[in-house]
Amino acid sequence: MQLSIKNAISCFLFLLIFQANGQSISPKSLIENIKYLSSDELKGRKTGSEGNAEARSFILDQFKSIGLKTQYADYQQKFTFESRRDNKTYEDAINILGFVAGKESKKLIVITAHYDHVGIGRPNADGDTIYNGADDNASGTAALIELARYFKKHRPEHSMIFAALDGEEMGLQGAKALLKDFPFELDQILLNINMDMISRNEKGELYASGTYYYPTFKTILEGASIGSTPKLMFGHDEPNTGRDNWTQSSDQGPFFNANIPHIYFGVEDHPDYHKPSDSFENIDEQFYINAVNLILKCTIALDVELPKE
Repeated sequence: MQLSIKNAISCFLFLLIFQANGQSISPKSLIENIKYLSSDELKGRKTGSEGNAEARSFILDQFKSIGLKTQYADYQQKFTFESRRDNKTYEDAINILGFVAGKESKKLIVITAHYDHVGIGRPNADGDTIYNGADDNASGTAALIELARYFKKHRPEHSMIFAALDGEEMGLQGAKALLKDFPFELDQILLNINMDMISRNEKGELYASGTYYYPTFKTILEGASIGSTPKLMFGHDEPNTGRDNWTQSSDQGPFFNANIPHIYFGVEDHPDYHKPSDSFENIDEQFYINAVNLILKCTIALDVELPKE
C-alpha cells in the first residue's frame, strides 16, 4: 500500500521525533525482567497462587520505582470471578494499574499485558512440571514495564494507562474486570494496545491484529514500521475465520466487545505454546528486543497521529 503525501510527511516527522528521543527501551532491563517473571521461582504465576502474588509484587515495585501515578489504592484493582474451567471462585485476583497524563488530550490509550499463566502441571520424574510462560506472557509483561518507563520519561500526547492484567488464562477475566471498574468514562478510551506472546518467531514476523476493523491504524503502523525488524504483519482479524481470528483470543477481546478499538501485538503459535518448554531459554532475545522497540515505535506513531479531541 502506498502512503499519501500527507501520511508520508507525518511518518517523516514521527521518525524525527523518535530519533530525537532515542530508543529508550533498555535491553538489559527487558531481558532481566522476562527472565525473572518466567523463572521456576514463580511456579507458573497461576491466578491465586503464591507465584502469581510474587509476580504481582515485582510489577508493583517496578511501577512505583518508575514513578507512575494511579487511580487505584496501591495500584491494585482487586476482583472476584468464577471459573468454569475448574469450578472455583477466585476472590484474590488483582490487576496492577499505572497512569501517565497526556500533554494534549484527555483521551486514553490503554496498554495491556497479562501476567498470569497456567501454573504447575502433573509431576514427572524430576518433580513438579512448571509452566513458566516465558513467551505467554512474561514477554508482554516485561515489555509493558519498559513502555511505562519510556512514556513516564517522554510524556505522550494522550494519557496512558498501563495495565498488568490477571486471570487472562481463566477467560480474559482481568480485562473484563478492568472495564467494569474503569476509573474514567469508557468513551474516553481511544485505543487498547495489547501485547501477548512477542518474544519469538522463526519467520522474523510480529503481527498487529485488529486493523481489519480499524484500517486507519494500518496506514499509521505501516509508516512507523518502515525498515524495522521484525517484519510487521497484518491479519488474523477477519470475521468467520474461526481460530485464525485472534480478536477474542486475548485481553483485547473485552475491549472489542465494548466497541473500543484495539491493536493486538503477538506472534503465531509455536511448538512450546502452553507447554513446560515455554521457558526463558527458548525465547529469541534479539527478536524480543527488536519486537519491543518496534511496538514502541508503533505506539508513539499512534499517539502522535490519532485525534487529540
